[in-house]
Amino acid sequence: MTDNTTETVADDSSPDVNDARASAPGHTSHYVPAPDPDLERPATGIGSVPMGVKAASEWSWRLLLIAAGLFGLGLLVRSVSEVIVPLAISVLLTALLRPVALRLRSVMPAGAAAGLTVLGTILVVSALLTLVGSQFTKGFADLTTQVGAGISQIRDWVRTTFKISDAQFDGYWDTIREKVSNSGNLGDTATAFGLTATHFVAGVFISLFALFFFLYEGPRIWAWVVRLFPRTARDRVDSSAVIAWDQLSAFVRATMIVAFVDAVGIGVGAAILGVPFAFAIGILVFLLAFIPIVGALLSGFVAVVLALVSHGPGVALIMLAIVIGVQQLESHVLQPFLLGKAVSVHPLAVILAIAIGSITAGIVGALVAVPFAAVINAVGKHLLVGESREELEEELEERAHQGGSPATA
Repeated sequence: MTDNTTETVADDSSPDVNDARASAPGHTSHYVPAPDPDLERPATGIGSVPMGVKAASEWSWRLLLIAAGLFGLGLLVRSVSEVIVPLAISVLLTALLRPVALRLRSVMPAGAAAGLTVLGTILVVSALLTLVGSQFTKGFADLTTQVGAGISQIRDWVRTTFKISDAQFDGYWDTIREKVSNSGNLGDTATAFGLTATHFVAGVFISLFALFFFLYEGPRIWAWVVRLFPRTARDRVDSSAVIAWDQLSAFVRATMIVAFVDAVGIGVGAAILGVPFAFAIGILVFLLAFIPIVGALLSGFVAVVLALVSHGPGVALIMLAIVIGVQQLESHVLQPFLLGKAVSVHPLAVILAIAIGSITAGIVGALVAVPFAAVINAVGKHLLVGESREELEEELEERAHQGGSPATA
């Protein structure tokens, strides 16, 4: 007779059977879980992404977003450059003139001190421009004669050195003159000059107006700006501003002294050699000294060219030696002594910043590029280190002893 009872055969590999065997007396076997196929899949298998490629892709889209944000910010700044540029200049002037306003504030109200500082700045700049204009007016006739003689000497030197005949020299000169005359429409040039002059006048008024209020109630304006940020970020924003202002103040004041020494040295040297417009050369050196490296080259080139066309190659070589000597004194003595470690920007970063600034905003961009780079460098270090308020104050005191000057000075 056949037994219809169904016998259930348990799989040895099932967890229940293993648990039952493990609970039996004298049984010592252990349960080993089945391997997960997802964990056993090799890292380079089909459908998986290597970690290096994954990290590179994450970095790539984040960098693309940052680049897009910077590009949009650049377009926005360029579209309102007629306002941004005067504000940037007024910030630089505020960093330079704030100590004067603070001294005047000790003997008069804050508004009167700020107004007197702005008025004094206008008078000093106007006086310098008047002196330069009067010197140019008086010496223009003599310079024309000297330039004519100098060009004749240069022409003779080029003709004898490079074996160029008078006919070839005249042909080259006519070609250059024709290209210059055909380079643009006179009406368009006049219209563009009119618009530029209008923007310049408007920018001067905006800069002076902003300068007055920055000197009068700068801390109150900054406190309002800080309140625009979330509460959790306000402390870091405020401490970053302290670092930025310290960098900017140290840079502008030290550059002011360096520019004055350069202007006196090159201007006095030009006057001793009898180079025309020696005072104007000194003013040009002073203004261009605020553009590191490039400004010194340009101002020195103008001085040497004026010496060449007015007195010949011998005096030009002496003028070149004076320019190089003054610039070496600036680079190796004045700037390290005045700035110390307060403003540390690598020369390569200086050149790149000036190039980017000049491409973006012309000569004004070149003027503000280096202090902007110094500020970004210092603020970036501050945010990455995450120093406290006490550590920040100790750092500012140390910078003050090394050549810088705290923003609150």
